[in-house]
Amino acid sequence: MAKVSAIDKNLKRQKKVASNASRRARLNGIVKDRSLPIEERFDATLKLAQMPRNGAKIRLRNRCRITGRPRAYYRKLGMSRIALRDLASFGQVPGVVKSSW
Repeated sequence: MAKVSAIDKNLKRQKKVASNASRRARLNGIVKDRSLPIEERFDATLKLAQMPRNGAKIRLRNRCRITGRPRAYYRKLGMSRIALRDLASFGQVPGVVKSSW
């Protein structure tokens, strides 16, 4: 089980990303638009830099929904390999069967 503080920190970041997404996307659009004057683009860059860092999507960490483990994460399932193996062993993941050879 991951530290509760690490899980909570990531949840706070997710909320911050959701609240800042539209403003950040608008500013990024201005910065990348080559048809606008350089001064306007530079002002947008400064406003982007003043926004909170935790509002950027890149700061999020994929974590297992069951254990909070940050590594060996399967995006499709939303869990780590260890949690997947445990659930599959108990037959709680449909379509997964234990194999041996």
